Amino acid sequence: MIRLGFRQGGAAGFGLRRYLVDEHRQPKAVLNHGEKKSLQTDRVVLRPGPPEEVEVVRRLYRMFVVQRRTETEIAAALNDEGILTDLGRPWTRGTVHQVLTNEKYIGNNVYNRASFKLKAKRVVNTPDMWVRGDGAFEAIVERDFFEAAQRIIQERSRRFTDEELLGRLSALLVEKGWLSGLVIDEVEDMPSSSTFRHRFGSLVRAYQLVGYAPSRDYRYIETNRTLRTLHPDVVAQVIADIGAAGGTVRRDPITDLLHINDEFTASLVISRCHISPAGGLRWKVRFDSGLRPSITIVARMQEDNAAIHDYYLLPWLDVGTTPNLRLAPENGILLDAYRFDTLEAFFDLTRRVPLKVAA
Repeated sequence: MIRLGFRQGGAAGFGLRRYLVDEHRQPKAVLNHGEKKSLQTDRVVLRPGPPEEVEVVRRLYRMFVVQRRTETEIAAALNDEGILTDLGRPWTRGTVHQVLTNEKYIGNNVYNRASFKLKAKRVVNTPDMWVRGDGAFEAIVERDFFEAAQRIIQERSRRFTDEELLGRLSALLVEKGWLSGLVIDEVEDMPSSSTFRHRFGSLVRAYQLVGYAPSRDYRYIETNRTLRTLHPDVVAQVIADIGAAGGTVRRDPITDLLHINDEFTASLVISRCHISPAGGLRWKVRFDSGLRPSITIVARMQEDNAAIHDYYLLPWLDVGTTPNLRLAPENGILLDAYRFDTLEAFFDLTRRVPLKVAA
C-alpha cells in the first residue's frame, strides 16, 4: 500500500490534506483531523492543502535555505504573523524542524520509521527497514530545496564529535535538570534529537552515556502540563462539532460540564498513559461524583502522551458509581463496547433531526 502511494495513518501535516479515494483512485472527500475511512476498499492519499498553507511551507524552506535563518527565527516570524500549525498551536523550533525534515513535502511516502504496538515500547527502525514509495504524492516543495535543507541540517550535526555531542547533552541536563526529545529540539544551538538517535542508536542510550536515567517525576510534570493545555482545546472542538451537527451546548465556566440540547450533560476527561511496573500500558479515569454527568467522554492518550489514541463514552448509569477506573489496552466487552476511534458516535447523539407534522 505504501509503494502504491496510499497513506497508512498519521496526520497530514501543515500544508497537506488527507483525501479519501475509492479503489479506482477517484476522489471522494477530504478527511478532517480524526476522521477515518469507513469502507475497506477506500484508500487515503496526501494532496496539497490550501494555497496559503502551501505558500507558507515553501516560504519556510526559503527562509531556512536561502536566508539561512534558524528554526527558532522562522518560528518567531510565523508566530508574529499569527500563523498557527495544523494543530492550531504556535510554531516552535521543533515543529519547524519537522516540516524541514519530512519527505512527504517532496511527495515521498515513507513508512515503518518506527515500530509501535499498543502493548510494546516504540522502537526506532534503521533506514534499511523503511518502506518507501518515492513520488507517491504531488510535491509542494522542490526537491532541490529539500535536499539543500537536509545538507544544512546534516552539516550542522556532522561537525560535532561523539564527545562534543555528549558534552552538549550533559550541559543541557545540568541546565534543565531533565531531558527529552522535545527539550533537545527546542534548544537553538543543539543538534536535533534525531541526531542523537542516529549517532548513539537511541535517545535512551545517549542519556545513559551522560549518566541520566529519565525520571518518571519529570515526565509526569511535563505530561500533566501538556494535558492541561490540551483539555480546553479538545472541549472547544467538541462544542464546535456539536454545533456543526445542529445541536446546542452550554458550558459551565467553572466545572466545564457541557449541557447539551437541554437534554443531557457530558464531561470530558483526558486520561494520560503510564507504564505499569510490569511494563503494561494503563490509563486511570477519575469520575466526579459531584457532577454526575450523563456521559463521561474519556480521551485516552497514546503511549507518549502526545496525541489522543481513542475515546470511551461511559454512561453514568453504568460506571458512575465507581470513583476510579483503570483501563488496559483491552478491557473486555463490558467496557470496550463503549470504545470508539473518533467522537462521531457521540456527535450523532447530539444531532437534531426535524420531524414532519402529520396532516
